[in-house]
Amino acid sequence: MNKKIPKFRSEDEEREFWATHDSADYVDWNKARRVVLPELRPSLKTISLRLPEAMIEELKLIAHKKDVPYQSLMKIFLSEKINEEIKAR
Repeated sequence: MNKKIPKFRSEDEEREFWATHDSADYVDWNKARRVVLPELRPSLKTISLRLPEAMIEELKLIAHKKDVPYQSLMKIFLSEKINEEIKAR
């Protein structure tokens, strides 16, 4: 028999709980069904980043050639580099 999942007052409280508990004790994964959440978007956090003006201008030129907003291009570049670093571990 599975344990009952407690009620959480916040996402942070739930996150802390699952970081220290095994979901197999609470969920029968043999009965689980795959769910598609097409509208789900990752949590975003706004940051302030100081960059040299010349770098921003170069990013804008590259972004214009690729027909994407320069901030989106920055996210793409960061994501690619992060994935490279993860693979290199």
